[in-house]
Parts: sequence; structure tokens; C-alpha cells
Amino acid sequence: MIENNFFLLNLLFLIALSGCTSKDRQSLKIASDAQKIIFETDIGNDVDDALALDMLYKYIDAGKIDLLGIMINKEGIYPPKYIDIMNTWYGYPEIPIGIIHDGADCENDATNYAKCVSLMKKDNEDPMFQCSLKDFSKLPEAHVLYRKILAQQPDNSVTIVSVGFSTNLARLLETPGDNFSPLTGKELVAKKVKLLCTMAGCFNNPDLYEYNIMKDIPAAKKVFAEWPTPLVTSPFEVGIAINYPATSIENDFEWAPEHPMVEAYKCYMKMPYDRPTWDLTSVLYSVEGSSYFNISPVGKISVTDKGATIFTADKSGNRYYLMVDSVQAEDIKQHFIQLISKQPANFK
Repeated sequence: MIENNFFLLNLLFLIALSGCTSKDRQSLKIASDAQKIIFETDIGNDVDDALALDMLYKYIDAGKIDLLGIMINKEGIYPPKYIDIMNTWYGYPEIPIGIIHDGADCENDATNYAKCVSLMKKDNEDPMFQCSLKDFSKLPEAHVLYRKILAQQPDNSVTIVSVGFSTNLARLLETPGDNFSPLTGKELVAKKVKLLCTMAGCFNNPDLYEYNIMKDIPAAKKVFAEWPTPLVTSPFEVGIAINYPATSIENDFEWAPEHPMVEAYKCYMKMPYDRPTWDLTSVLYSVEGSSYFNISPVGKISVTDKGATIFTADKSGNRYYLMVDSVQAEDIKQHFIQLISKQPANFK
């Protein structure tokens, strides 16, 4: 049964990835077989979110995904402004953005590279990077935007990639029917979502309480217990085994003198430094499937009151977590470098 469940899960990825074609850049038509992705991020807390977002734009360029929306679970004006800068710079300003109110307190957890990049100016005092939106306060709340987007999609078609806190997802599950759909949030997710892939948890050290879980433990408990579709998580121990190298940031982007992801990396910590690729691994699995990873048996994942994540093998479950060995870690790192340092299709 474990092997059968695993085979069926990966068959969905193979079907979605087969025969991808390029999209028309002018009309922004999406290939019919492109995977439908929604990205959930705490952009501005750790720079791996910015690198993961770069990957998603490259997958759009390749015709592999249709990025339906970007949901933010870090409060403030600068996270959505940075996302808008990224959307605009990479040539996809139309991608919807959802924001959060009354979210987790994380403003002082790290250097806010989203703010740093948003405030950068050229020598003539013009903004270094252009925006497409005028008023970020008018953006919809993420759990509302989720409902709008999901209601418009075919059944069992959407993959949600969540690399931040679980707050928006928990709020989505709790939503009642509305003008977008008569279904409750949980019913809507069960009908429209095929997979939730998260960066969360830790399974090789019971005393390590992973950041994305800890910032909103009640929400994480709810999502891991109640989310109605298969859930695959990339835990702390996977991303920390794969470090994006500073040498790439310093040497591989000469084609772009002003690059919002590169500037974010340089803002986040004193260069040179290598950074774990936690969020990137979730994106990689969601889009390219399981070939880069080892996968746990099928089971259930619970979150304790202190924020630990516990996996229990169970044939009746639909939760999995990723693992890597040293050879896989090196292969993934090289793949990340190749993909991220590639010039975007819309770069001018």
C-alpha cells in the first residue's frame, strides 16, 4: 500500500510535467499542461524565499508552471512591494498577490531584505527597481484570494507550495462559503487542490523546533491534522544539507548589474556567505517531482504544543517527508545554481 500510494502521487507529477510547451510571451498564454502553482511565503525573513521565487519565474519561462498567485504571511508594506518588484523585473507583473493582517510577529527576526531592496535608489535618486502596483494596502487578504483563485480552477489541479507560516492556510480551511464558492474552505481545498508541499518541521532531531512551525504553532497543528489532500514536507534537515554558494552570487550574475534577488542576498548577511536552501527544495519537489529525493513511507504528521513535528508511519495516512543523501544534495545544489543563474526569458 505504501508503494502504491507513493507511485500514484508521483504519477500525478509525471503527467503534469510531460510535453510542456512554451507560452506566448506577448499574450501571456499558459501551456495547457503547465502545473498550476500557488506560492505561500514569509518573504523578507530568510533570503531562501527570494531564491525560491526566482526558481518559479524560471519555471514559468520554461512553460512548466502557471503561477496563479503569491500569498504572503509576513506583515508590512515591504513584503508585497518586494514581490511586486520581483514580478515586474522578471516580466510577470500580473501575478496576483495576497497579504496578511494580524499575522505572526516576525518583523525583528532577521534583516528585512525586502525592505532593503525596496528602498534602494540609483545615483539620480530614482528607485533602483520598478513597481507595477500603486497601493499595497488595498491588496486582498490571502485566505480570500485563495478562495477566488481556487474556485476558478479545475478539480484536483492546484499545487500549493508553502514555505512560510501556516497562518493563511489555516484561515483558508476555516472560511465559510461565499460569493466565490458555496463550499467551505476545507471542501474547496479538497475539491481543487491535488497537493500541498511545505517547508516545515524536523524529523531527525526531536529537540529542534523548526522556525516555520514555531511562528504559528496552532495554525501548523491545524494544517498538518486537517488538510484534506496529500501533503509532502521538506524538513529542516534537507535544506540545511544543501547550501547555495556565495561564489555563484558574486560571479554568475554579471549579465544583470541590478538584480533584485542578488541584491536581497547581499542585504541579508555580510558577504560572502553560503545559505541553506530550505524553501528551494519544496519548490523543486513540487515542480520536478521526486527524482532528486528520497521519500518517507506514507504516514501521518502531528505537531506538538511545543512545536515539534512527529511522523508516524501509517498506511491510511497521506503525509510524506523528503530526505537527501550527500550525493543527492550535491546534485540538487548544482541544479539550483544552473537554474537560478540563468538569465530570465523577459530580461532586457
